Amino acid sequence: MTEIPTPAITPINQPYWSGLDEGELRYQRCGACGNAWLPAREECPRCLEDDVTWQASAGRGRIISWVVYHQAVHPSFADRLPYNVAIVELDEGPRLITNITAPVDELAIEQPVVIRIEREADVSIARFAPA
Repeated sequence: MTEIPTPAITPINQPYWSGLDEGELRYQRCGACGNAWLPAREECPRCLEDDVTWQASAGRGRIISWVVYHQAVHPSFADRLPYNVAIVELDEGPRLITNITAPVDELAIEQPVVIRIEREADVSIARFAPA
């Protein structure tokens, strides 16, 4: 089996990854306009201000969309086929790309989900399960 690719952890996204290690999903919020987002960046994607803080999510959201991969995008994922890649919108507003830990035929648009932080390749990963 090929080694699983791991994220590039930088000073900008370190609070996100540290949060997952500590059991919470963190996102950024703008102090100027109130916008909330993921993934991490230095300035607000809405107003471009750099008044950015990190906040903890309650870990609840809903499925916006998903796709099912029948060919692995990386050799290390071949034994997982088929697998889903989904967009979840957190109750606090940010959206993130993730996986839903349920059979594909049980997924639905607007379906409520809850976070399931899992360890893989020595990294904590935010995945979601039906609520």
